[in-house]
Amino acid sequence: MKNTPFTHKHIALGAKMASFAGYNMPISYTGINDEHAAVRNSVGVFDVSHMGEFILKGENALDLIQRVTTNDASKLTAGKAQYSSLPNEEGGIVDDLLVYCIEENKVYMLVVNASNIEKDWNWISRFNTKGAEMHDISDKTCLLAIQGPNTTSALQSLTDKDIVNLKYYTFVKGTFAGVENVLISATGYTGAGGIEIYFEDKDGAADKIWDAIFAAGASKGIKPIGLGARDTLRLEMGFCLYGNDIDDRTSPLEAGLGWITKFTKDFTARPIMEKLKAEGIQQKLVGFEMIDKGIPRHDYEIKDAAGNTIGRVTSGTQSPSLQKAIGLGYVKTAFATLDSEIYIAVRDKLLKAKVVKVPFLG
Repeated sequence: MKNTPFTHKHIALGAKMASFAGYNMPISYTGINDEHAAVRNSVGVFDVSHMGEFILKGENALDLIQRVTTNDASKLTAGKAQYSSLPNEEGGIVDDLLVYCIEENKVYMLVVNASNIEKDWNWISRFNTKGAEMHDISDKTCLLAIQGPNTTSALQSLTDKDIVNLKYYTFVKGTFAGVENVLISATGYTGAGGIEIYFEDKDGAADKIWDAIFAAGASKGIKPIGLGARDTLRLEMGFCLYGNDIDDRTSPLEAGLGWITKFTKDFTARPIMEKLKAEGIQQKLVGFEMIDKGIPRHDYEIKDAAGNTIGRVTSGTQSPSLQKAIGLGYVKTAFATLDSEIYIAVRDKLLKAKVVKVPFLG
């Protein structure tokens, strides 16, 4: 197992650790519900240094990004980011990712899922026929996500950049906690506001930044947060998790990601997706909440009232904020309308649920 530059901090704080994407990662500290509430109500810190970062440079960098992603990166100006996906040649999803425009038409950073770093690198490299400069900086990049409504007010004193007014899906670069060349972005995965900070792990920067963040946030009750609460927070927002809700066999259109699929440019599998859009999708990712008591889990079958299988659960949990069980899952399109009655097969029982609007939090 690999360690992040913060692993010793997690262990010292008594975190429950487990292997995730080949890294020794904190799953929880004081409990998922407690950590979840800290982020929703104040501020919490996630170590997500296991994520992958690629730098693409040169006059052909944008062209490469355009050909391998579904969203239109030509719309990005310096300091802006976008959510996108890497489609495969069958119309499925190699990965979902963030694209950061550092210098327009010249320098970009792609942020990919930890479990897909090698796969994504090889996939993008395969299409790099025009010699864009590519650098995998994953191993030397630290990434902390500080999330929650009190984040920016608590941490503003650590930087001369205005982070209080940092708009969603924008970023700035500057000094943070005395460390230079830190990228500070507002591209969070919790729906609770906050920032993410990317920086190189050198000259004790990791310890320096971690300690400064916890000192600055002490008056707000700042807490370290594990991956368990990260999952419940993202699920309440209806955000997809690669490997659960999207994968190599699911289309962005089926996953409700038509908004990041732009047919104004050429990209891998565009004809397949255009055909799918024209003919209509057969299944759709929906949010649902349980009516009967029970918690939906990944890969549970979804059935109709007659017991016919109509889909499967991709993510499910007991929502700490809503105090009810919620989930995401693919169902046949006929059952995807709001308030449709569906049933989750839990052991030998069919538990009633209904399709609801996402995000689950209004």
